[in-house]
Amino acid sequence: MNQLVRPPRLAPGARVAVVAPSGPVPEERLEAGLDILRGWGLDPVVAPHVLDRQRELDYLAGTDEQRAADLQAAWCDPSVAAVLCARGGYGAQRMVDLLDWAAMRAAGPKVFAGFSDVTVLHQAFATRLGLVTLYGPAAAGVDFLKNARAQGHLRATLFEPESVRTLTAVPPGGTALVPGRPRGVTLGGCLSLLASDLGTPHARPGARGGLLLMEDVGESPYRLDRYLTQLLRTGWLDGAAGIVLGSWADCGPREGLRAVFADRLGGLGVPVVEEFGFGHSEGALTMPLGAVAELDTEAGTLTLDEPALS
Repeated sequence: MNQLVRPPRLAPGARVAVVAPSGPVPEERLEAGLDILRGWGLDPVVAPHVLDRQRELDYLAGTDEQRAADLQAAWCDPSVAAVLCARGGYGAQRMVDLLDWAAMRAAGPKVFAGFSDVTVLHQAFATRLGLVTLYGPAAAGVDFLKNARAQGHLRATLFEPESVRTLTAVPPGGTALVPGRPRGVTLGGCLSLLASDLGTPHARPGARGGLLLMEDVGESPYRLDRYLTQLLRTGWLDGAAGIVLGSWADCGPREGLRAVFADRLGGLGVPVVEEFGFGHSEGALTMPLGAVAELDTEAGTLTLDEPALS
């Protein structure tokens, strides 16, 4: 698995587009997120359908065609330096096949950030565009709006990526489930989306040679077991160099989760660190995907060979 292309970092005054490829966004949260971005010296522009809600399927921010058009137009706009997702939810799987990847590739590398359901797009950006992307807070996400650590880490990654080349687990996390110091290219995202993306045209073919980042929210232990078992049965986890587990909010007691991870991941014989502090957690870290890094499970650190952005 090879290092992907690093997009350019942002500079003050950069124009950033906010899109909603999945679920609808409450207007007050969107406005609060825009205020934060403006406070960083950025020039945020909102895609046309971010505040839409599809009438029949009200868990979607507009139709699949509208959400795809918003993302593609933002990405292909030469004045836009970054595309930030307003939230996750559900719906990226429905629109990802509508994107014109040749046109987006021709638009050149730029920053793409989001998490949760956006995992589907992170995978597609890796396989179709060959780009490093940022698995981090959503621009209108509840945690991002209220948490200074989440804001600060995303801001540092965007503007001064060399200052966060070493990512350190958020205390009291970073526990070694299986010790070791593996190296590899980071990949992954939300576990349930990695499992449901299997076999689709834009998914990564597997985790071989990679450092796999996984987290999720609101899934009971037996469902997490099911997703991991699906990844194991398909061979998708074969050859992974190491595994970094993030947050598991509302997924049950930590002891029960640890039992599932030990049972399903222990047989891989690779280092595993848990509770690293990214995903659906308070003060979530921004994790680059597609970058070469070294994981130190004992220290609870993930050190990138190069800053996430050039």
